[in-house]
Amino acid sequence: MGLPNLHAPAMPIMAVTSRHAAALAWAAERTRAEWGPLAASSEPFDFVETDYYLTTMGRDLKKQFLAGSRLIDPMELVALKLQANLWESAYAGTANHDEPRPLNLDPGYLTPAKLVLASTKDHSHRVYLGRGIYAEVTLYYTAGRWQHREWTYPDYRRDDYQAFFTLLRNDLRRRAREGRPA
Repeated sequence: MGLPNLHAPAMPIMAVTSRHAAALAWAAERTRAEWGPLAASSEPFDFVETDYYLTTMGRDLKKQFLAGSRLIDPMELVALKLQANLWESAYAGTANHDEPRPLNLDPGYLTPAKLVLASTKDHSHRVYLGRGIYAEVTLYYTAGRWQHREWTYPDYRRDDYQAFFTLLRNDLRRRAREGRPA
C-alpha cells in the first residue's frame, strides 16, 4: 500500500494572449499585483498556429508567459482559473477594444515533470478538479526534453516556448536543491 504524500510546490504560469500590447501589459501588472513578483516573463511570441480565436480576438495575436516566483500547491489551479476568467471579463468591460474578447488568460503550473494547464472544457484527457475547472498535462519532461501529447495545442509544441519552460524548470529545480522551494 502506498502512503499519500503532499505534492511539491509548483510554479504558477499564466499564458496571456492578445493582439493589444496594452492588454499584455495589463495582464502582467494584474498578475504581479495578485501573485507577487514574477520569477520570469517571456517575450511576446507570435501566435500563428491556429485561427481558432480569429472571430473573438482578431488577427496578429501575441502570446506571453508569466511565471510567479511564489510557488503554489497544485490544488490552487481551480482558484487561478476562476480568477483569470474574472480578469478577462474585467479587461473586456473596460478596455474599449473592438473585439469581444481582447484578452485570453490561461493559467497553469509547472513542475520538473510536467506543464499542466487549466480549462473550463471537459474532454477525454482532462481531469475534473471542481467548480467547473479541468486540468490537463500539456507537456511532460523526459529524456532531457519536453514531450507533447496528441492533444497538446500546436503552439505548445514549439521549441521557443519549450526553451522558456526549460528555464523555469531549471529555476524550480535549483530552488529545490537549495532548500527554498517556496
